Amino acid sequence: MRSSTDYPRVSTRGFVAPREGILNRILTALPVFNEAAHVTGVLDEVLRFAPDVLVVDDGSSDGTADLLAARRDIAVVRHPENRGYGAALTTAFQSAVSGGWDGLVTIDCDGQHQPRLIPEFAAALAAGRADIVSGSRYLARFAGDSEPPAARRRVNAEITAEINARLGLALTDAFCGFKAYSRRALERLKPTETGYAMPLEVWVQAAASGLSIAELPVPLLYLDLARSFGGALDDAATRLAYYRRVLDRAESAVAVATAAAT
Repeated sequence: MRSSTDYPRVSTRGFVAPREGILNRILTALPVFNEAAHVTGVLDEVLRFAPDVLVVDDGSSDGTADLLAARRDIAVVRHPENRGYGAALTTAFQSAVSGGWDGLVTIDCDGQHQPRLIPEFAAALAAGRADIVSGSRYLARFAGDSEPPAARRRVNAEITAEINARLGLALTDAFCGFKAYSRRALERLKPTETGYAMPLEVWVQAAASGLSIAELPVPLLYLDLARSFGGALDDAATRLAYYRRVLDRAESAVAVATAAAT
C-alpha cells in the first residue's frame, strides 16, 4: 500500500480493500450534511455504478446519521459537529490517500449529480487524461437541463473567469462538486478552507503544483432553487467577496510556500 504522505491517517474501518481492476481502485465519496430526504435514494443509485463508497457525514442532525448507520454497503466517517463542505471533502481526500486508493470521485448528495456518470470520471483518470477531472454544467446542453438561478450563474461566471485570468486555466465551471482526483493530485493538494469555497483553493494549489485538469460535461440540475448557502452567504455580493478573499489567501499561501522552498 502506498501511503507516503503527510496527511494524518483517517480510520478506514469498514472499507473494502481496493479490488483489482483500475475502475475498482477508485473510491467514490459523498460529503453529506442534513440530507435525510435524499441520502438513501442517492446512495442506492451511486452503488449501481461505484463498488466502494464513502460517506462523510458532516455532523448531520436531521436523521441522516441513523440512515447511514443502518447500511452495510458503505463506509462512513462522521464529524461530531458540522465543520463545513470543504472540511468534509478534505476528510474524503485523507481517507482516499490513507486507504491506498488510486483515485477519488466526489459527488454531492443533493440529487443534482447523476451517478451514472461516475464510470466516465473514473475512466478519464484511468486513461491518464488528467490529474483532476472536473464536471462542467456549461460545456454542453442536455435535455432536461435546469435554468440556473441568475445570481448563482453570474457569481459562477465571474469567479470562473477570474480564476482563469489569475491562474492561466481554461475552466468553464469552477464550482461543480462532481470531480475525480488522481492519487498524484490527492497527495499534492493540502486544502485548509472548510467552507463552500474550498474548491477555489484547490484550483490555486492545482495550478501551483502543475496538475493537469480536464472537464467533462454534466447535466445542469437545480432541484431546490431555495437551497441556502447559510447565513450571509445567501447574499450574492457577500458570497462573491468571500470567494475572492479565499482566492487571495490561497495565492498568498502558495507564494509563501514557494519562497520557503527556494
